[in-house]
Amino acid sequence: MTQLIHELIAHSAQTHAQRPALQEGKTVLDYASLNATVTQVAQFYLNHGLERFERVAVWLEKRIDTVTALFGAAAAGGVFVPVNPLLKPEQVGHILTDCNVRILVTSPERLELLRETLAHCRDLRTVILTGDKAAAPLEGVQILRWTDGNATPVAVPSASPHRVIDQDMAAILYTSGSTGKPKGVVLSHRNLVAGAESVSQYLQNTPEDRILSVLPLSFDYGLSQLTTAFRVGACAVLMNYLLPRDVIRAVEREKITGLAAV
Repeated sequence: MTQLIHELIAHSAQTHAQRPALQEGKTVLDYASLNATVTQVAQFYLNHGLERFERVAVWLEKRIDTVTALFGAAAAGGVFVPVNPLLKPEQVGHILTDCNVRILVTSPERLELLRETLAHCRDLRTVILTGDKAAAPLEGVQILRWTDGNATPVAVPSASPHRVIDQDMAAILYTSGSTGKPKGVVLSHRNLVAGAESVSQYLQNTPEDRILSVLPLSFDYGLSQLTTAFRVGACAVLMNYLLPRDVIRAVEREKITGLAAV
């Protein structure tokens, strides 16, 4: 029985290795590739000093890198914090400070928006940037490239993932902040796995399903679209949409069988 959130992917990689797991546009990862990437990301974090239960925040739109950054943190024994990509820099800064984020994964463009705010995030130690653009240094913070995780020098020793059990925290999701500052909700591995098992059972999901992920991954129902798909070996199709009609077109084009909305 799967007990840890990242093991949903590992288990499906054993039983459905060649089935599509995650799609972004025309790019598709099967479960074997997704599991290997998550493991590689976890090792990247560990080689750069991520300790047990330290927070990894991800401030990106929905993309494959976002998903592997989140699940890689759990696989390393850390705690992932998905940050809504629509939040303003001050709101992001509040979250990073409130839960003592150690590592931030974001884009060069988003980093520039955060530059002044990050000066007040005293626990932040590392920023990992996606894409190819360079960024100016940040005092007291090391800046790495996401692609560095795919080219770790042989001389760097591998670090073992930190040991966690199902009752340990896996993620911190923040409320929308409509009635005050956003508040962090701590979720254990057991919380997330039980939710994925429950939802996939009552919806009778199968490996043939294609679930359209349109809700923010920072929202529990949005994250659940991933965990539910991974639980049964289905495919999660990532989408950042502008207009409702874009969703309808995607449902038809991608032969979507499952859609969650608000």
